[in-house]
Amino acid sequence: MNLSVIMPVYNEVATIETIIKRVESVQLAGEIIIVDDGSTDGTRDLLEKIAPSHPTVRLILQDKNQGKGTAVRAGIAAAQCDLVLIQDADLEYDPRDYTALLKPIQEGLAQVVYGSRFLGGPRRVAMFWHMVANKLLTLFTNILYNSILTDMETCYKLFERELIQSIPLNAKRFDFEPEVTAKLLKRKVRIFEVPITFNPREYTEGKKIGMWDAFEAAWTLIKYRFVD
Repeated sequence: MNLSVIMPVYNEVATIETIIKRVESVQLAGEIIIVDDGSTDGTRDLLEKIAPSHPTVRLILQDKNQGKGTAVRAGIAAAQCDLVLIQDADLEYDPRDYTALLKPIQEGLAQVVYGSRFLGGPRRVAMFWHMVANKLLTLFTNILYNSILTDMETCYKLFERELIQSIPLNAKRFDFEPEVTAKLLKRKVRIFEVPITFNPREYTEGKKIGMWDAFEAAWTLIKYRFVD
Protein backbone atom coordinates (compact mmCIF):
# COMPACT_ATOMS: atom_id res chain seq x y z
CA MET A 1 0.00 0.00 0.00
CA ASN A 2 1.32 3.44 -0.90
CA LEU A 3 0.59 6.59 1.07
CA SER A 4 -0.47 10.14 0.21
CA VAL A 5 0.39 12.57 3.01
CA ILE A 6 -1.83 15.67 2.95
CA MET A 7 -0.23 18.67 4.63
CA PRO A 8 -2.34 21.86 5.00
CA VAL A 9 -0.05 24.83 5.64
CA TYR A 10 -0.69 28.39 6.73
CA ASN A 11 2.18 30.62 7.91
CA GLU A 12 4.54 27.85 9.00
CA VAL A 13 7.82 29.16 7.59
CA ALA A 14 9.69 28.19 10.76
CA THR A 15 8.73 24.50 10.63
CA ILE A 16 7.85 23.54 7.05
CA GLU A 17 11.32 22.35 6.00
CA THR A 18 11.71 20.29 9.17
CA ILE A 19 8.37 18.52 8.81
CA ILE A 20 9.02 17.69 5.15
CA LYS A 21 12.34 16.10 6.12
CA ARG A 22 10.68 14.16 8.96
CA VAL A 23 8.00 12.78 6.65
CA GLU A 24 10.58 11.83 4.05
CA SER A 25 12.80 10.17 6.64
CA VAL A 26 10.25 7.44 7.43
CA GLN A 27 10.23 6.47 3.72
CA LEU A 28 6.54 5.60 3.60
CA ALA A 29 5.02 8.49 1.63
CA GLY A 30 4.54 8.00 -2.07
CA GLU A 31 3.56 11.66 -2.31
CA ILE A 32 3.47 14.64 0.05
CA ILE A 33 0.70 16.99 -1.06
CA ILE A 34 1.34 20.38 0.53
CA VAL A 35 -1.59 22.78 0.31
CA ASP A 36 -0.50 26.32 1.10
CA ASP A 37 -3.58 28.18 2.31
CA GLY A 38 -2.56 31.70 1.34
CA SER A 39 0.47 32.06 3.63
CA THR A 40 1.83 35.59 4.08
CA ASP A 41 4.94 34.93 6.19
CA GLY A 42 7.23 33.62 3.45
CA THR A 43 6.07 29.98 3.62
CA ARG A 44 4.87 30.00 0.02
CA ASP A 45 8.09 31.45 -1.37
CA LEU A 46 10.11 28.91 0.60
CA LEU A 47 7.97 26.02 -0.64
CA GLU A 48 8.36 27.07 -4.26
CA LYS A 49 12.12 27.31 -3.73
CA ILE A 50 12.64 23.92 -2.07
CA ALA A 51 9.97 21.78 -3.78
CA PRO A 52 12.15 20.88 -6.81
CA SER A 53 14.65 19.19 -4.50
CA HIS A 54 11.94 17.00 -2.94
CA PRO A 55 10.62 14.68 -5.70
CA THR A 56 7.70 13.37 -3.61
CA VAL A 57 6.37 16.89 -2.87
CA ARG A 58 3.39 18.21 -4.81
CA LEU A 59 2.34 21.81 -4.21
CA ILE A 60 -1.18 23.22 -4.29
CA LEU A 61 -1.13 27.00 -3.83
CA GLN A 62 -4.43 28.59 -2.84
CA ASP A 63 -4.82 32.25 -3.78
CA LYS A 64 -6.09 33.33 -0.37
CA ASN A 65 -6.59 31.95 3.12
CA GLN A 66 -9.73 29.79 3.07
CA GLY A 67 -9.27 27.68 6.21
CA LYS A 68 -7.74 24.32 7.13
CA GLY A 69 -10.80 22.34 6.08
CA THR A 70 -10.69 23.78 2.58
CA ALA A 71 -7.00 22.97 2.31
CA VAL A 72 -7.49 19.40 3.52
CA ARG A 73 -10.34 18.84 1.08
CA ALA A 74 -8.16 20.09 -1.79
CA GLY A 75 -5.42 17.68 -0.78
CA ILE A 76 -7.80 14.73 -0.50
CA ALA A 77 -9.22 15.44 -3.95
CA ALA A 78 -5.70 15.48 -5.43
CA ALA A 79 -4.46 12.30 -3.69
CA GLN A 80 -3.50 9.38 -5.91
CA CYS A 81 -2.11 6.73 -3.55
CA ASP A 82 -4.04 3.87 -1.89
CA LEU A 83 -4.11 5.53 1.54
CA VAL A 84 -4.45 9.15 2.66
CA LEU A 85 -3.06 10.60 5.91
CA ILE A 86 -3.44 14.13 7.30
CA GLN A 87 -0.23 15.68 8.66
CA ASP A 88 -0.01 19.13 10.26
CA ALA A 89 3.10 21.21 9.56
CA ASP A 90 3.64 22.47 13.12
CA LEU A 91 5.75 19.56 14.51
CA GLU A 92 3.11 18.56 17.09
CA TYR A 93 2.78 15.12 15.47
CA ASP A 94 5.63 12.69 14.79
CA PRO A 95 5.80 10.89 11.40
CA ARG A 96 7.62 8.02 13.10
CA ASP A 97 4.12 6.96 14.19
CA TYR A 98 3.14 6.20 10.57
CA THR A 99 4.06 2.53 10.93
CA ALA A 100 1.66 2.05 13.85
CA LEU A 101 -1.08 3.94 12.03
CA LEU A 102 -0.74 1.80 8.92
CA LYS A 103 -0.78 -1.57 10.70
CA PRO A 104 -4.57 -1.97 11.32
CA ILE A 105 -5.30 -1.28 7.64
CA GLN A 106 -2.47 -3.52 6.42
CA GLU A 107 -3.87 -6.34 8.57
CA GLY A 108 -7.40 -5.83 7.22
CA LEU A 109 -8.82 -4.72 10.55
CA ALA A 110 -9.84 -1.17 9.63
CA GLN A 111 -10.71 1.21 6.83
CA VAL A 112 -9.74 4.26 8.88
CA VAL A 113 -7.20 4.71 11.69
CA TYR A 114 -7.07 7.58 14.19
CA GLY A 115 -3.89 8.38 16.09
CA SER A 116 -5.01 9.03 19.66
CA ARG A 117 -3.17 11.42 21.96
CA PHE A 118 -4.95 9.89 24.96
CA LEU A 119 -4.07 6.18 24.77
CA GLY A 120 -0.87 6.38 26.76
CA GLY A 121 1.66 7.45 24.14
CA PRO A 122 4.47 9.89 25.00
CA ARG A 123 3.36 13.51 25.19
CA ARG A 124 4.54 16.90 26.36
CA VAL A 125 2.95 17.99 29.64
CA ALA A 126 1.16 21.18 28.61
CA MET A 127 -2.15 22.73 27.47
CA PHE A 128 -4.50 21.38 30.19
CA TRP A 129 -7.62 23.26 29.09
CA HIS A 130 -7.01 22.35 25.48
CA MET A 131 -6.96 18.69 26.55
CA VAL A 132 -10.22 19.17 28.52
CA ALA A 133 -11.93 20.66 25.47
CA ASN A 134 -10.74 17.78 23.28
CA LYS A 135 -12.02 15.18 25.72
CA LEU A 136 -15.39 16.88 26.09
CA LEU A 137 -15.85 17.05 22.33
CA THR A 138 -14.89 13.39 22.03
CA LEU A 139 -17.39 12.47 24.77
CA PHE A 140 -20.07 14.45 22.93
CA THR A 141 -19.19 12.55 19.74
CA ASN A 142 -19.52 9.21 21.53
CA ILE A 143 -22.90 10.13 22.98
CA LEU A 144 -24.30 11.32 19.66
CA TYR A 145 -22.91 8.50 17.52
CA ASN A 146 -22.68 5.57 19.97
CA SER A 147 -18.92 5.18 19.64
CA ILE A 148 -15.96 4.77 21.98
CA LEU A 149 -13.38 7.09 20.43
CA THR A 150 -10.76 8.61 22.72
CA ASP A 151 -9.61 11.45 20.42
CA MET A 152 -12.01 12.78 17.82
CA GLU A 153 -10.01 15.97 17.23
CA THR A 154 -6.69 14.29 16.41
CA CYS A 155 -4.90 15.45 13.29
CA TYR A 156 -3.64 11.96 12.50
CA LYS A 157 -6.45 10.41 10.51
CA LEU A 158 -5.58 7.70 7.98
CA PHE A 159 -8.13 6.72 5.34
CA GLU A 160 -8.49 4.36 2.42
CA ARG A 161 -8.36 6.83 -0.46
CA GLU A 162 -11.43 5.59 -2.32
CA LEU A 163 -13.44 5.74 0.89
CA ILE A 164 -12.54 9.30 1.87
CA GLN A 165 -12.92 10.58 -1.68
CA SER A 166 -16.44 9.12 -1.79
CA ILE A 167 -17.65 11.05 1.27
CA PRO A 168 -19.01 14.57 0.59
CA LEU A 169 -17.20 17.06 2.82
CA ASN A 170 -17.99 20.74 3.33
CA ALA A 171 -15.63 21.86 6.11
CA LYS A 172 -13.80 25.14 5.66
CA ARG A 173 -12.00 25.57 8.98
CA PHE A 174 -11.30 23.32 11.95
CA ASP A 175 -14.75 21.74 11.52
CA PHE A 176 -13.10 19.13 9.29
CA GLU A 177 -12.43 16.84 12.26
CA PRO A 178 -16.01 16.60 13.59
CA GLU A 179 -17.54 16.52 10.11
CA VAL A 180 -15.45 13.65 8.81
CA THR A 181 -15.81 11.74 12.08
CA ALA A 182 -19.59 12.13 12.11
CA LYS A 183 -19.90 10.96 8.52
CA LEU A 184 -17.61 7.98 9.04
CA LEU A 185 -19.51 6.88 12.15
CA LYS A 186 -22.89 7.28 10.45
CA ARG A 187 -21.63 5.06 7.61
CA LYS A 188 -20.50 2.38 10.10
CA VAL A 189 -16.94 2.56 8.79
CA ARG A 190 -14.45 0.40 10.70
CA ILE A 191 -12.26 2.82 12.68
CA PHE A 192 -9.30 1.78 14.81
CA GLU A 193 -7.32 3.98 17.20
CA VAL A 194 -3.61 3.64 18.01
CA PRO A 195 -1.52 5.62 20.52
CA ILE A 196 0.74 8.34 19.14
CA THR A 197 3.33 10.81 20.40
CA PHE A 198 2.12 14.39 20.91
CA ASN A 199 4.20 17.53 21.42
CA PRO A 200 1.68 20.41 21.63
CA ARG A 201 2.82 23.94 20.98
CA GLU A 202 1.56 26.90 22.97
CA TYR A 203 -0.43 29.80 21.51
CA THR A 204 2.69 31.94 21.91
CA GLU A 205 4.40 29.48 19.57
CA GLY A 206 1.79 29.88 16.84
CA LYS A 207 -1.06 27.51 17.74
CA LYS A 208 -4.13 28.61 15.76
CA ILE A 209 -7.19 26.70 17.00
CA GLY A 210 -9.21 28.62 19.62
CA MET A 211 -12.18 28.39 21.97
CA TRP A 212 -14.68 29.45 19.31
CA ASP A 213 -13.62 26.43 17.23
CA ALA A 214 -14.78 24.15 20.07
CA PHE A 215 -18.30 25.60 19.83
CA GLU A 216 -18.19 25.23 16.05
CA ALA A 217 -17.14 21.60 16.45
CA ALA A 218 -20.02 20.88 18.82
CA TRP A 219 -22.51 22.44 16.39
CA THR A 220 -21.00 20.44 13.51
CA LEU A 221 -21.47 17.20 15.45
CA ILE A 222 -25.11 18.04 16.13
CA LYS A 223 -25.78 19.12 12.54
CA TYR A 224 -24.38 16.00 10.91
CA ARG A 225 -26.22 13.74 13.33
CA PHE A 226 -29.36 14.68 11.40
CA VAL A 227 -28.15 15.74 7.92
CA ASP A 228 -25.47 14.49 5.54
